[in-house]
Amino acid sequence: MSTAAVPATHASPATSYDPLASAFRDDPFPQYRVLRDATPVFRSPGSRVVCISRYDDVFGLLNDPKRFSSRAMNTMLMNQGREGPPPLSFAVVRLIVKLLWRTRMRPARFATARMLIAEDGESHSALRSIVNRGFTPRGVASLEGRVRTVAEEQLAPLRRGERYDVVHDLAVALPLRMICEILGIEPERRDDFKRWSDCVIENVSTVAGHSVLFSRGMVDVFVEMVEYLKGVCAERRARPTDDLISTIVTGDATLDDYEVVQFVMLLLVAGNETTTNLIGNAVEALLDHPEQAEHLAAHPELAEAAIEEVLRFDSPIQLVFRTATEDVELHGETIPAGSIVAPLLGSANRDERRFPDPDRFDVERRPRAHVAFGFGKHFCLGASLARLEATCALEALLPLLPRLRRAGPRSPRLDSFLVRGPSALPVALAPR
Repeated sequence: MSTAAVPATHASPATSYDPLASAFRDDPFPQYRVLRDATPVFRSPGSRVVCISRYDDVFGLLNDPKRFSSRAMNTMLMNQGREGPPPLSFAVVRLIVKLLWRTRMRPARFATARMLIAEDGESHSALRSIVNRGFTPRGVASLEGRVRTVAEEQLAPLRRGERYDVVHDLAVALPLRMICEILGIEPERRDDFKRWSDCVIENVSTVAGHSVLFSRGMVDVFVEMVEYLKGVCAERRARPTDDLISTIVTGDATLDDYEVVQFVMLLLVAGNETTTNLIGNAVEALLDHPEQAEHLAAHPELAEAAIEEVLRFDSPIQLVFRTATEDVELHGETIPAGSIVAPLLGSANRDERRFPDPDRFDVERRPRAHVAFGFGKHFCLGASLARLEATCALEALLPLLPRLRRAGPRSPRLDSFLVRGPSALPVALAPR
């Protein structure tokens, strides 16, 4: 990891940044700059998470799984990084028993279930090799025609002059339809998948100081998903079809039912929600920068570059979590072994040490070195699909872009530390 930049000072009481707090979600970027300049290794007084804000340090941390373990994701889901174990109250015990009874999951299986984003080493490689079968470059490229068709279908109401919300009608609908088709989920279950995804995001992002996984809403959702997907897995094992669930439950190396549920949850959150917010952030950035929208409309060949700039400028995932496996020295600070560490992806992508004039949105920038999808062994599995879906959505929208206007006041950002995007984006087309 780089230690060549300006030496860090100790956490300043003037810096109250907390990566889990709602106060910083609408516009975290000024605070990111303060952190990068003054305290690039900052222990948040609220969450006790150690925040890493400079590009070189974030890049190095993501590429160092030996010293920074991904098992922090389990810690964050269990207790949101707050110090001390999750409270094992009677209510929590009752929810655990309910979960085990309703899903018929053995207690030992519950305790050892593997989750791709929270595994390291050989276990992570084995899991990733199984699920990666559905995200090969050739496989993703073969989806382009279908993605373009769905994008055009989702924009039809806007062309007809109907009420239109970019978030609901395009950014949510396009990736949701595609992931359901990829998994082999029948269209009538799409609303259930969206509801499950919303519940996961809401619980993970807003429940502080106690176990997220053992909240009542999450238990009910997990039970629903297990009951439904166990049936799907059994059906696909007996009669495989050309879909991703069939691929990952048949063959020499497979996932069991509970790993399939966790993988689908990962796709819904890390994949589906990431793409949703990437598309929402792209349209919002273009509405906020009409000169860039005009330039892009005149040069549609820049659509892919524009999506890369959105990923840098307003990353749909602002941070991830790691656990320090040993004491690490950085900028004169010691990160003790066992610390929960948050590499701030959104800050790294605005670091003036790496990107000239980083607060300027420029569709010609081509910032391929951004870390919006992470880096290293945990580089986002669905990055190529997210790029394809967002680019196709933007290209379908380009002919309408010169006439696109907001149809109401700006909506607040999602109340989430996990994902970043507009909660709604109503638009209309100006008369010709």
